[in-house]
Order: sequence, then structure tokens, then C-alpha cells
Amino acid sequence: MTRRQETLLGLLGAAAAFGICEAVSRAGLVRRSYLPPASDVLVRAVRLAGDRDFLDGVGVTLRAWALGLGLACALAVPLGLLLGTVPVVEAATRAVLEFLRPLPSVALIPLVSLLLGSGTRTEVTLIAYASLWPVLFNTVYGLGETDPLARDTLRAFGFGRLAVLLRVDLPATAPFIAAGVRISAAVALIVAVATEILSGFGQGLGIFIAQAQTATDGTRDVLAGVVWAGVLGLAINGVLVGAERRLFAWAQEPRPEGARRTRRTQRTASSPGPQPQPQPQPGRGRP
Repeated sequence: MTRRQETLLGLLGAAAAFGICEAVSRAGLVRRSYLPPASDVLVRAVRLAGDRDFLDGVGVTLRAWALGLGLACALAVPLGLLLGTVPVVEAATRAVLEFLRPLPSVALIPLVSLLLGSGTRTEVTLIAYASLWPVLFNTVYGLGETDPLARDTLRAFGFGRLAVLLRVDLPATAPFIAAGVRISAAVALIVAVATEILSGFGQGLGIFIAQAQTATDGTRDVLAGVVWAGVLGLAINGVLVGAERRLFAWAQEPRPEGARRTRRTQRTASSPGPQPQPQPQPGRGRP
């Protein structure tokens, strides 16, 4: 399937979802105070693009998202390289990492707020904590997929561990790191908006949604804010996917899955096996 076909199918799916929501609300199956027509929500979301206060809040959310994601990458990549290349360190920290990874970042809001106070520092810390794990473990898994023959070749020519890491391990792991960053970008945006909603004060897209919840007939504004969050996530993912395809085009090539099967078939065909027995010909039997 080509990219154009994928885009057309995506637009078709979005149009179908829009039509279903519009029809359900217009038909009165759900009260409009609970589910306004999709067209009204879309119009409100478009009008918010001209609201300077709202755009300032979106900018605050994106700034916290960028800071948290950047901090997570700055910590996760070196730590992942260390864990992937030094088995002793990985074995010593495995239990701690597996204990910390399932902890939801939003559950740490009270603790982090007590330590750092309310504001951007708390939000950035929670974003960094939540988005650390995909980059970290993708880096470790990427190192496990590195070709050992390339490592041994450089070592045979006298290259040290650092040179092997920079010349072989890091380039081979880069596509895995990029995939982890793309996953962490979505996680970071979710945590940024959720932290703002739960904190309930300050400025940001989540603050707009939280304040709209308490307003009279604010469901339309809540859904419009959700639409903005979804559009931001879609735009961020599109940019990262495009950059990943440009930078690592060689990693996007499909692997020849049939290569092993072909080699196995050739080995089987060339290996000696039971030979077919000659069949008796008519008229050549015993007299």
C-alpha cells in the first residue's frame, strides 16, 4: 500500500468518524449537553485559533513538552548505551528499573509538587519521567540487534570500546532510538495535558480543558480542547515519522524474509537424501 493510499484511507476514516458523531448528536440519541454536534465542536476549535490567550496556553504546554522530552532523551540514551554495553550494570539495575517503570507519572504529582513546588518544573519532571522509558529500552534493545561481526572486526583492527560504540553500536541503534523518541513524544504530550488538568491552575491546554469542565455548557469547549490536543499529537507524530524516514531510509527497506527459507531450501536440495527407487518397466519382470 502506497503512502497516498494510506493518507486517503486515513481521511476516509476521519470523515466517517465525524459523520457518525454528527449523526448521533443530530438524531437526539445523546443529549447535546453531553455530546454536541461534531460540526459545532470543529467550528469552536477553529475559532480558538484566533484566541491569543488560548494560543499562549498551547505554547506553554508545548514548551513543557519539549523540555521534558529533551531531558528524557538526554538521560535515556547514555543510560541505555551503558546498560546495553555493560552487562554487570544492566544486571545490577534491572530490578530497580522494572520497579520504577510501571509507576504512573500522574500518581507522582503530589510527591513532585512537594519537592519542587508547583509550576513548570513539576510538569517537566513528570514528563521526563514518563517519556524516559521508551527511549531507554529501545536503546537497550537496539544494541542487542547490533551485528556482532562488525564489532569483532573493529576490535580485530585494534579499536577500543569507545570507538566500537561510536562507529558501530550507535549508528546501528539510531533507528531504534528514533522510534523510542516518537513513542515518547506522544507519551510526553499526554502527560503534559493530564498534569495541567489535574493541577487545575496555571496556564496551558490542560488548564483550558479543566476550566471548561466547570463552566456552564462547557462540553463543547472541552471537546474543542481535546481536538487541539489530538491535532498537536498528529502533527508531532507526522514530523517525527518524516524525519525518521529521511534520516534512516536504509532501515525502512523491507528485510528479505525469504532469504533464510531460500538458503534452507538450497541446503536441503543439495544434501544427500534417499534416492527414488527405479520403478519396474512393463514387460521386464520375471518370466
